[in-house]
Amino acid sequence: MLFLTNRRLFQGPRSQAGRRIEFDLADNEPQASIFFARRQEPGAYEELTSTPFLEELRRSDAAQVLLYLHGYNCLPEDAFVQTEELQHGFDVLAPGLLRVVPMIWPCDDDFGLLRDYWDDQVAAEQSGLSAARALAKFVAWRDARPRDVPCLKHMNVLAHSMGNRVMRCALERWADAHGALQGLFRFIFMAAADVADETLEVGRPGAVIAAAARHLVVYHAADDFALRTSKVVNVRNRALTRRLGHHGPEDPAKVPRNVTSVDCNAFNGLYDRTGHNYHGLAPDGSPGLVLRHMAEAMQQGRVPGRTIELRALALGVLQEALA
Repeated sequence: MLFLTNRRLFQGPRSQAGRRIEFDLADNEPQASIFFARRQEPGAYEELTSTPFLEELRRSDAAQVLLYLHGYNCLPEDAFVQTEELQHGFDVLAPGLLRVVPMIWPCDDDFGLLRDYWDDQVAAEQSGLSAARALAKFVAWRDARPRDVPCLKHMNVLAHSMGNRVMRCALERWADAHGALQGLFRFIFMAAADVADETLEVGRPGAVIAAAARHLVVYHAADDFALRTSKVVNVRNRALTRRLGHHGPEDPAKVPRNVTSVDCNAFNGLYDRTGHNYHGLAPDGSPGLVLRHMAEAMQQGRVPGRTIELRALALGVLQEALA
């Protein structure tokens, strides 16, 4: 599995193709450097550097690439398991459709500790710089390619929970330096997004997300327990605002027309006790409803309508799975 990371490595920050690397899990300070690497097996990782990494992606059989930004309280191996589950689900639904590539950013793993949440929020914002550097390496590699050997794969992003903050900060950093990225990604999927519900509006920090995507899909659920915890923490830190992953955009009329809001309230609680991790596999191990929705969208190249409810599909598929 290919992956990106800005976690601290025991081997130090100097990149070297082929070196074995290990995560320093005791250090959750985000690094300015971004490392391009491969997971060979659990606990065994090799650095590739950017060009071999991107060339391997270009040569892969998958038609598209999905960059996965995990949420908070997630250690590297947990994120790799999530990635494997996503890859399995997409392979079941559409073999050869895409390759999932995670970005491993530093965060704690103690669920429910408010201080850890706040620390992870800071780490997510700081990780945006590293993610922006990864974008810069990709754009430079793409633009330097010979015209007769282009990279034709569609690029997509799935950001879960606080991973959406990493993505937003990365695109903000890029926009500050180079102007907003226009349509670089075919789809951006924001699942249970732990960012303010007005962030996608014109003039707000997240407006750069909508600009960077041809299609932007927001999955939200009002009974997401983890986002209720998020609201408590933000109130304590004098940042009172509803979360995008709870109710979708605050005012749908104020967001760009390429934004689609998907209400997942009918089924999110059936996936886990928090109702927060509904973007992967269903309880029986089959592709979940959001995963199915993403696969269909990427296959068709479009998302029908501006507001979609998966209620009917939820009742049909998940009741059968849980019977």
